[in-house]
Amino acid sequence: MRRKTALIALASAALLAPLAAQARMPSPETIFKAWDKNADGAIDKAEWVAAGRKEASFGKVDVDADGKITLEELTAAMARRKARSQEQGAPEQTPPPTDH
Repeated sequence: MRRKTALIALASAALLAPLAAQARMPSPETIFKAWDKNADGAIDKAEWVAAGRKEASFGKVDVDADGKITLEELTAAMARRKARSQEQGAPEQTPPPTDH
């Protein structure tokens, strides 16, 4: 009986882990506000790198290639990443802390 209970608990934890990760994910607005250090309404490459992101990934989010990421671009990029994670069945990765 204990073995069965333990297996049920482990299975439940495995199923709920992605939901818990999603619940901890800061909103795009929160992340954007924290990363936009000069409060100009856009994240430039220097702010992106200062937030702990890879410089090479900047262009994947800056879809209009104007050298800055808007809230809309960040929101869309986060949605794409979430969709990919769900398709692959992998738990969603948390971005760097918003206090960077």
